[in-house]
Amino acid sequence: MSYFLSFTLEAKENLRELKNSAHLEKRFKVVSKALKNLVEDPRHPSLHTHPYFSIFGPDGEKVFEAYAENDTPAAYRIFFYYGHTRREIVVVAITPHP
Repeated sequence: MSYFLSFTLEAKENLRELKNSAHLEKRFKVVSKALKNLVEDPRHPSLHTHPYFSIFGPDGEKVFEAYAENDTPAAYRIFFYYGHTRREIVVVAITPHP
C-alpha cells in the first residue's frame, strides 16, 4: 500500500529551489527518488528513517528524518510526520544535513 505526500510551504519552497537550481540538478534527482521511496514505503532501507527529536509537528506529532543522500557532504534529508488522513505523509522540510 502506498502513501500520499502533503508538503508544508517550507517543504514546497525547498523542493522548488532544488528543481530550479541548475547546480543542484543531481540533488533534485536524488531527493525525487527518495520521495518516491517514501511514498512506497516510509521504512525503505535506503531512507534510514528514524525519529527526529528536535522538532514536532503542529499538533505534537512525532517527526521523522529520512535520508535522501548518505556519505555526502551536506547530504539532503527529508523531515516528515504522519498526517491525520489515513496513508498521508506530511513533508515538513527538505534540507542539507548541517
